[in-house]
Amino acid sequence: MKKIFVLSMLISFAMICSCQKQDSAAEQQLAQRKAELDAREKALDEREKATALGVQHRIPDPAQVKAEKDRRLQQLPPGVKALLPDPSQLKAGKDEKDKTIQERLAQKQRMLEELQRMKSGAPGSPEAEATSPSPSPQ
Repeated sequence: MKKIFVLSMLISFAMICSCQKQDSAAEQQLAQRKAELDAREKALDEREKATALGVQHRIPDPAQVKAEKDRRLQQLPPGVKALLPDPSQLKAGKDEKDKTIQERLAQKQRMLEELQRMKSGAPGSPEAEATSPSPSPQ
């Protein structure tokens, strides 16, 4: 009887010890994963800060941008250069387009004003007022 009691106590003690070993192994694994995650987060934060600082310092000077563009254009072969439009032609075309747009806007504005005058009952244009006979006051 005594042997059975000692044996059952020994088995219980062994089970408790094995459970504690498993718990400590799981805790150790969890601690290792947490440390790896912290290291990754820290590296990511450093990369984000470096990127943010790099972006702030990389705001180009317009003169540098133009110089870089000119340098790259000089490196192009003559056949490719011939395909590129001339900047003065582009500017002239843009100016012409802007002028056309302004003329159309002015024309639409005049038409709108004339429509408003017609709706309000006023004469259509100043020329019509000058040519229309007006009664003389007596």
